Amino acid sequence: MVWALAVTETVSYGVLYYSFAVFLVPMREELGATTAQLSGALTLSLALSGLGAVVVGRWLDRWGARWVMTAGSLLGGASVLAWSQAGDLAQLYLAFAGIGLASAAVLYEPAYAVINTWFRRDRPRALLTLTVVAGFASTIFLPTSQLLIDGVGWRPALVVLAAVVAACALPHALVLRRSPADLGLVPDGRPDDGPRPAAAAPAPDVDLAPYRGPAAAYRRPAVRWLTLAAALQMVANAAVAVFLVAYLLEAGAPAGLAALAAGGLGALSVTGRIVLTVLAARVGIGRVTAAMLLGQAAGVAALFLLPQPAATVVFVLLFGAGFGVLNIARPTLLGQVVPQPVFAAVSGQQALAVQFGRVVAPVAVGALITAVGYGAGFTAIAGCVLAAAVLLALADRAAGSSP
Repeated sequence: MVWALAVTETVSYGVLYYSFAVFLVPMREELGATTAQLSGALTLSLALSGLGAVVVGRWLDRWGARWVMTAGSLLGGASVLAWSQAGDLAQLYLAFAGIGLASAAVLYEPAYAVINTWFRRDRPRALLTLTVVAGFASTIFLPTSQLLIDGVGWRPALVVLAAVVAACALPHALVLRRSPADLGLVPDGRPDDGPRPAAAAPAPDVDLAPYRGPAAAYRRPAVRWLTLAAALQMVANAAVAVFLVAYLLEAGAPAGLAALAAGGLGALSVTGRIVLTVLAARVGIGRVTAAMLLGQAAGVAALFLLPQPAATVVFVLLFGAGFGVLNIARPTLLGQVVPQPVFAAVSGQQALAVQFGRVVAPVAVGALITAVGYGAGFTAIAGCVLAAAVLLALADRAAGSSP
């Protein structure tokens, strides 16, 4: 199941999110729309994905991920097919509304719910497998999409990608199951009639009694701090993804180095996830993640304190290493303080907060840059990751002291 999810997440992220950047120019030329108008379609998709995650989370807790992810893949394929036929902005926005709803059903949140249900001791390793493989989504699908556009044009290229997304419904339907009990197993794969080690049992600090619904989870400080930390780090990551190249060019970095830096963040994020998983077994995942977020803030400081090109190199190493660590840390920490019957619903609510950060970051940081300059914008980015590091440390401490 983990490997099936790793492959389908790679496809879903690659087509439903990352490929948009490659199709932007040919769409602009044919539809006669501005970049802002076209980007609004992606913004709509992200917003609906966050809202949809709340509803999907409740479904996952009750029925499991099998059919919602199967339906999501089919809806994703149909929506990308509608995108390929869009003749004006209204049709484009309608297609991306479908893509947003499909994203809520097939991206990380449902996969997190599956892993939380099926793993206890091996949960960090399962999350590492999922997120490392899916971390190559942009590496695979950006050049692949461009090759398709160059070969057959942007509309036929989208038809091909629609078929690839829809094909993910097959492994979802055939491989996913609601719980280990469906196969006569317990978490981590042991037979239900065999010895069950303590590591495979639910965490003793998770008490079902206070949870009359997922909203009650936010009575625990660990959940509140973790949610806010994840949202703030997303603000920083999304802002860097949008504004890094422009800032580096203004700071005097060569154009080639600026482009390489932007691409290097994704590659370093994979390395960061591996480092996190290795060190977390010895130090604790909350502490290591908080330290890596502090490293992101130090990377931003390097942009101001070091000369080029050293500043860019240090920034990419430090900021990139922390770029995707909360994709592992958030579900792991959440699973320690929230019982499995409401995990997906709470995770879906957190996803809404994270998506809100992704949506508002370009607008808020862009307005700050316009008004004051890039220095102020990147100072705000550093402030976000510093605050996220402190909140994550508080969440980790609260998780360890939960009754």
